[in-house]
Amino acid sequence: MAKHIFVTGGVVSSLGKGLTTASIAMLLERRGVSIRIQKLDPYLNVDPGTMSPYQHGEVYVLDDGAETDLDLGHYERFTDAPVNRDSNYTTGKIYLSVIEKERRGDYRGKTVQVIPHVTDEIKGCIRRLAVPGVDVVLTEIGGTVGDIEGMPYYEAIRQFALDAGRHNCLFVHLTLVPYLKAAGELKTKPTQHSVQELRKIGIQPDVLVCRTEREIPEGDCEKIAQFCNVERRAVIEEKDKEVSVYEVPLGFADRKVEELIADKLGLALPKPLQIDDWRRLVDRLKNPAHEVTVGFVGKYVKHRDAYKSVYEALDHAGVHHHARVRVVRIDSEKLAVEGAEKLLAGVDGLLVPGGFDRRGVEGKIDAVRFARETGLPFFGICLGLQCATIEFARNVAGLAGANSTEFDMETPHPVVCLLEEQQAVTDLGGTQRLGASPCHLLPGTKARQAYGVDVVSERHRHRYEVNNHYRERLAARGLVVSGTSPDGNLVEAVELPGHPWFVAVQCHPEFRSKPTQPHPLFRDFVGASLRCRRERKDEARGRGERVTV
Repeated sequence: MAKHIFVTGGVVSSLGKGLTTASIAMLLERRGVSIRIQKLDPYLNVDPGTMSPYQHGEVYVLDDGAETDLDLGHYERFTDAPVNRDSNYTTGKIYLSVIEKERRGDYRGKTVQVIPHVTDEIKGCIRRLAVPGVDVVLTEIGGTVGDIEGMPYYEAIRQFALDAGRHNCLFVHLTLVPYLKAAGELKTKPTQHSVQELRKIGIQPDVLVCRTEREIPEGDCEKIAQFCNVERRAVIEEKDKEVSVYEVPLGFADRKVEELIADKLGLALPKPLQIDDWRRLVDRLKNPAHEVTVGFVGKYVKHRDAYKSVYEALDHAGVHHHARVRVVRIDSEKLAVEGAEKLLAGVDGLLVPGGFDRRGVEGKIDAVRFARETGLPFFGICLGLQCATIEFARNVAGLAGANSTEFDMETPHPVVCLLEEQQAVTDLGGTQRLGASPCHLLPGTKARQAYGVDVVSERHRHRYEVNNHYRERLAARGLVVSGTSPDGNLVEAVELPGHPWFVAVQCHPEFRSKPTQPHPLFRDFVGASLRCRRERKDEARGRGERVTV
């Protein structure tokens, strides 16, 4: 029977349950334990696909096309555990399944209730990951203990522990120990109250992970252990990290958290912990030899989590080059007003990420123009490819008014248009081109050089594509289609051969990047940006100007 670890949070949201879950999973996996991970989210949306990036952050897409919570990005970046649509459930999905069963008559006329029908559905979602060969299933419960919408999940995992046997289940509770400046001390009362809320539900946490700005004195740790009815060794201080979230598993490793968990679950750890590669990663993050500045022109830059995986992928590439990547976030609406020449002055590379709707698109197009004309390394992702195509069509191919039909249905030159398969789609949720698809790369291109193979698989999330009717006209003026779908019908990548580095892709390569395995396109883009920075410094020195390293 698989063992189960449930991770809950208290006091406030955004404490880092996803990072805690991913870090524990990573340590167990590196000790030879087979794991699976999932997140249960209390909101009523069926999936995050139609939610605002300002509220929910990025939508993380899996190989099977599931649109999921951004915490699944942490799971994939920290571990090698397979994830699929069973790795993320929302209350909307849970209730939709229950209602569909009721309409089919599966409940044989019984009154459908939260207990047992909804809680049984939740328990079924957890069991789905406990397949043969899996040693431990880690389940993160979204939200904060005490929230009304989360109550069915807490009740379900309480029941689950009874069904599976308390010795097969372990509860990890993430909480906050705040520092009050006026009093000059840390306060343990919020943690005590959070645990009380759990115990009222019938859940006694086995391990407490205490987020804190400052080191927790031993006396306070003992107090937390006593008042919360946990062993002192199970009170884990998790101090805020100075540089990167990738320090979190190292802190857990130093405290031997995986051994504590294994002891409590009666779980064997087949291998010694091998984590030197991760320590080297963190050391490079803390002590970079170089710095490079990337202009990031997006529509949702005010909310960092809206592009979480892209920022992480840039960091991974920076580590590869022993460089700190400094991201200058630029609102594309502001750029449309103030101009690319002003807002992109001094950056070493330009990245234009994905997005939807027409707001801010002209700013992105102007940013692409600036990069094309000045030789600034450019990397476009999803909408970034479409903006690059529109800009080239207007300013190089002479197609005045060229646009995407997403932004202008009356454009005289629809160089980007709705996918044929999307023509009859009316619902928004889960209906885009989603998930992993193969891409054939053209020999001799920068994309082919970066990947090092002829065929790759990348994840997608879009409805619009380059219009095939314009491909020959654009190619005649120098736009190279460097990647296509296997049948050649869909444009997957474009680039400019005479440019230092100008590559755009329709997919979302950020979802494939890992801290110790940077994505090849991000790697080469950051490398090109570093070369641009060095060349500009050399030119400045040649003019006798003082250069700050």
